[in-house]
Amino acid sequence: MRVVIQRVRRASVSVDGQVVGAIGAGLVILVGVREGDAEAQAAWLAQKVAHLRIFEDENGKMNRSLLEMGGSALVVSQFTLYGDAQHGRRPSFSEAARPEVAEPLIARFAELLRAEGVRVETGVFQAMMLVEIHNDGPVTLIIDR
Repeated sequence: MRVVIQRVRRASVSVDGQVVGAIGAGLVILVGVREGDAEAQAAWLAQKVAHLRIFEDENGKMNRSLLEMGGSALVVSQFTLYGDAQHGRRPSFSEAARPEVAEPLIARFAELLRAEGVRVETGVFQAMMLVEIHNDGPVTLIIDR
């Protein structure tokens, strides 16, 4: 699994003009699933993201986690994270998991993040989504597992 994490002041995701998920301060988490990924990767990533110290403390140092600052997460599926553009002009998505594999694993990741104590909102799997992100910093990290 691969996640792109963006620290935000606020964010939302809309489908067909309707907001389906919105958060204040916290993280937007774009999630890609690769063929062969399983719950072990989702569990590791959920724990890692919940406790990752990327929010500033009173001294301006990145020393607080999402849990410590009481933030939320907006989880958005994104199969294009496994796009390979090394050859030709059109990316190949052959590493990305099939939808019937990816959808339940992304849902499980969101559940595991909730179990860590994070308030989680989500997008809609396989929908054309408009994601509005107000980056804070900006701080963006990519984590593979």
